[in-house]
Amino acid sequence: MRAVLFHEHGPADTLQLVTDQPIPEPGPGEVRIHVKAAALNYLDIWVRNGWPGIRLAYPHIPGADAAGVIDAVGDGVSGWSAGDRVGIDPTLSCGQCSFCRSGWQNRCVDFAILGEHVPGTYRDYFTVPARNLIGLPEHVSFAESAAASLVFVTAWHSLITRGGLRPGETVLVVGAGGGVNTASIQIAKLVGCTVYVVGSTEDKLAQARELGADVTILRDADGGWSRAVYQLTAKRGVDVVVDNVGEATFAHSLRALARGGRLLTVGNTSGPQVALDNRFMFGKHLSIIGSMMGPHQDYVTVMNLLFKDRLRAVIGARYPLEAAQDAQRALESGQHFGKIVLEL
Repeated sequence: MRAVLFHEHGPADTLQLVTDQPIPEPGPGEVRIHVKAAALNYLDIWVRNGWPGIRLAYPHIPGADAAGVIDAVGDGVSGWSAGDRVGIDPTLSCGQCSFCRSGWQNRCVDFAILGEHVPGTYRDYFTVPARNLIGLPEHVSFAESAAASLVFVTAWHSLITRGGLRPGETVLVVGAGGGVNTASIQIAKLVGCTVYVVGSTEDKLAQARELGADVTILRDADGGWSRAVYQLTAKRGVDVVVDNVGEATFAHSLRALARGGRLLTVGNTSGPQVALDNRFMFGKHLSIIGSMMGPHQDYVTVMNLLFKDRLRAVIGARYPLEAAQDAQRALESGQHFGKIVLEL
C-alpha cells in the first residue's frame, strides 16, 4: 500500500511516498479503514520537526485525522461491517483505566494520538479500535469529516467541557485561520456569545466574519491588539480568550481578559515557554485552563452537530497523497484559512 513517512526529523523534504508498505491486519476489537481523506494538523509539523524527548519508531507515518470505509473487521467487533462509511476519533486510549471507565479517554494513562505516538493516517489503510468510530452520513463527505475531527473535538472540549462557556459571554479567538480557531468561532456563536477575532490579514478576518465573528482586529493594530480589545469592550476586557499560539501572544491574552476571565489553551504554535505577570493572575482573578483533545462523548457530540449542519468544517486546500510535502509546506506558511486535506 501507499504511505507517506519519514526516517528522521527535518523539513518537509524528509517526507517520502512509498508504495510497498504492508497492509495491516485488524486485531481483536479493531477495524481496518480504507482511507479516503486525511487532514493535516500543526501537530504533524511538530512531530516531523521533533522536540527533546520525542520517541518515534521509524519509519514514522504522520497524520491524526482520517475518514474512510471499513475494509475489514477484527474478532469481537459488533455493530460495524465492511463497507460502512466512518469518521475516526483520533484519541487512542486503553479503555480500562479509571479515567477511561469514567469517560475521560483523553486523560488515559496510556493516552496516544494517531500520528504522534503511533503511526498515523497518511496511508491507504490503517487499523483503529472500533470504539473510536462514528458512522458517517451520506451527505457528509470524507474530506469534511477528516477536516473536522481533531480540531472540533479539541475546541469543544476546551470551550464547553473545560471552559464552561455560557450564553452572553464575550470570547476572543487569537488567530483567524487555524482549524481549532475556525471551530472555536463557530462553537462560541452556537452557544450565543459575542466573538472577537484577531487575525493577520484583512482577508482572513473577512472569512472569520463569514463564520460568525462579530468584531475583528488586525494583529498589528496600532497600540497592539490587546489594547484594541480593551478599548472595544469599554475597558472591561473579554470573558474568555482562546489562545493556541503560546509564547508570542500569552501575555497579551492575559491583558485582554476581564476580571474573573479564563484563558483557554490547547497548543503553542509559536513556542511552549510563556512568561506571565502574576499580578494579572491574582489581581484580576484570572484562570488558565489547559486541555488536550477530548473524550469520545465530546467527539460524538460535536460531530453530530456537524452532521446536522449546525457547524461546518472549513477546508482551505486539498492535495493528493503524493503531494504531502507541498501540503505540509502550505500549512507551515500559514497563508491558508481552514484545514488542508489529503484526498486519497
